[in-house]
Amino acid sequence: MPKVYSGDLTKMFDISGKKAMIFGGAGGFGKAIAEGYAANGCSVCISSRSEAKLQEAVKDIEKVAAPGVKVMYIAGDAADEEFVKKAVEVVTGPDGIGGCDILVNAQGINKKMWSWEIDTDFFKKMLDTNITSLMLTCKHFGNWMKSNNIEGAEKIEESAFEHGKANPNQGYGKIINFGSVRGIRAVANGGNGNVPYNTTKGAVEMLTKAYAADLRPNIQVNAIGPTITYTPMMVGLLPPDEKVRNGIAGALPAQRIGYEIDVVGPAIFLGSAASDMVTATTIYPDGGLVATS
Repeated sequence: MPKVYSGDLTKMFDISGKKAMIFGGAGGFGKAIAEGYAANGCSVCISSRSEAKLQEAVKDIEKVAAPGVKVMYIAGDAADEEFVKKAVEVVTGPDGIGGCDILVNAQGINKKMWSWEIDTDFFKKMLDTNITSLMLTCKHFGNWMKSNNIEGAEKIEESAFEHGKANPNQGYGKIINFGSVRGIRAVANGGNGNVPYNTTKGAVEMLTKAYAADLRPNIQVNAIGPTITYTPMMVGLLPPDEKVRNGIAGALPAQRIGYEIDVVGPAIFLGSAASDMVTATTIYPDGGLVATS
């Protein structure tokens, strides 16, 4: 049965006691969300390819974590299906966080390349990181949630699934993918070398919608589409002075660029019961860019 929230109205946004798997969690958007989740009582496992960065991120997340919250990491490449399978086993097991209620896909890479100079090898890396990894994590964590977060209902084992039809279990869960305003809007005045990036983020938009249909009715799959944001990846590419940086977006209603904290609120909403009727859509913390430019 599709779930309808009927609990305490003061707890609709409560994620305490939940368990979240966050890919791309060693820095940028993923780490910011991990800190926000942990501070609000949600245990988190973060993942990226760099174990050293993950170890440092865990220390920072633990500093703001609520009492009783578990913070852990697992290092690997989310575009490797065998690693993703292992991650499901470890994260949901007794040595992990004991389950998964929320999947966040914050991993991504970018390189500006004008069409005549697109580096095919790097573009393939972008496809793997920005699209294939999301396909795999949604497949394995999404179906784990659908088959295991069933609240006492009888579980239908995979061996009994009917070929050519969706997983018949109706477990609950939340999936949050990271898109971009560039998933629906190309850059004006020549594109600024964004053909590869626009392509991958446009794919995230449709992947999100398609998974929402596939994993229905109790797993909501949504995306967050930020504007240009001052993340570690953008240090050195954007002006160091805050006023100058914000001037880039001076024509927008918000009159500033994005900062990591701007995605944390939407991620808490999309990870909570408050968003149970929100699925197959994208929230744009973009300062009004999509609507006004």
